[in-house]
Amino acid sequence: MTLSIVIVNYNTERLLKGCLESVYAGANGTPLDIWVVDNNSRDGSVAMVKSLFPRVRTIENESNVGFSRANNLVVSQSRSDYILLLNPDTLILDDAIERMVRFMDAHPQAGIAGCKVLNGDGTLQLACRRSIPTPEVAFYRLTGLSKLFPHSRTLARYNMTYRSPAETQEVDAISGAFLMIRRKVVEQIGLLDERFFMYGEELDWCLRARRAGWAVMYYPDARIVHYKGESTKYNSRKAAIEFYRAMYLFHKKHFAAAYSPVTNSLIYAGIFLKALCAWRKLLFPASPRPGAKDGR
Repeated sequence: MTLSIVIVNYNTERLLKGCLESVYAGANGTPLDIWVVDNNSRDGSVAMVKSLFPRVRTIENESNVGFSRANNLVVSQSRSDYILLLNPDTLILDDAIERMVRFMDAHPQAGIAGCKVLNGDGTLQLACRRSIPTPEVAFYRLTGLSKLFPHSRTLARYNMTYRSPAETQEVDAISGAFLMIRRKVVEQIGLLDERFFMYGEELDWCLRARRAGWAVMYYPDARIVHYKGESTKYNSRKAAIEFYRAMYLFHKKHFAAAYSPVTNSLIYAGIFLKALCAWRKLLFPASPRPGAKDGR
């Protein structure tokens, strides 16, 4: 096989069906095998796949083991030239899969590549090409400076809004919603780090690939739609915890050794405070303003 596609699913039956239909339509003859790894969904996802897509291989986990571990179940045994991590809440547009394979074939220095990711309304999903969130880059993002100065090469590095999204470019990281990696890279740098449950694992993989000498590329001629957040809405509190836990793990793994204990403590305190604010919004959502329903 040229390509193995891994889709980790959790309670997204309707979207998964659309995703698989778009994969077959957009592969355009590319030799591939497709795996759905289900993290103990309760919505009939596995039965739907077995009924409508009999060629798709399924793995049924008895619990939600997280994104990294579920992907690794397939990545560890794949012998395809390329592996594509694909979210179930995505739609492949046109022949995006074939285009990405051809791009990787033509750029042997590219170890990981991602495509242009669009929101449901057609706007660009900024996370599809970004910088590694070093403490400095994350500070500009968390303080809002990156939004205030979107064309600054210093302040707007988080989402690289100073560069055209229509330009093929080398970046620090791409979105885990559509991440293509060479099998040779996996053999060199290893599997996804399973300490990251559902966030941060793609950043970690991209950073490890770059440190091993591979390029991470953004290729906008391949496009998908990503209905972001559909898998996490079933347990938004768990998702919030994992988001900020991933921030902590990422800093501790890659940057903490370069900073003093005092600086690290301040960074961890900042992450903790952001997590508290997020949890407060989940536990005590703002009440609708009077007249909001009738448009006043």
